[in-house]
Amino acid sequence: MANEVDGFVFSIDKWMITLFGDDTPEELTPAWFMPRVERCEEHIRSQIIRLADLNVPSILDLGFQRKDHRISYYTFAGEHGLAVKLHVLDFPVAVRWGRVERRNASPDRDGSLKVSRPMFDYIETIWEAPDQNELARA
Repeated sequence: MANEVDGFVFSIDKWMITLFGDDTPEELTPAWFMPRVERCEEHIRSQIIRLADLNVPSILDLGFQRKDHRISYYTFAGEHGLAVKLHVLDFPVAVRWGRVERRNASPDRDGSLKVSRPMFDYIETIWEAPDQNELARA
């Protein structure tokens, strides 16, 4: 995708590992990671604006599990005159967990955080699939 549009990818996992990897607790919890994710995203938004000034598309790999999170970025994009294109990957839970297990076992996780089963299950509980109105908007 990034190569197709000469875009810049912002992957929250890579940011979290780079900035907080040495400080990451053995068991990730929302209380630990959410404030850090929010600080990363604040900086990412500033970089998106600068890249837009340079006509470089931004590709956001930020999870976007919750509708309110996605809406905050639609609003941000609208405020800055940026186009939005949403890509949703919808696979069964077993397929997603299998992918996470394989990535966790890989010595080179390609900049991805190691995700425990409890963390995976937590993310499953907060996932809100986009409805038809949101898909039409994005």
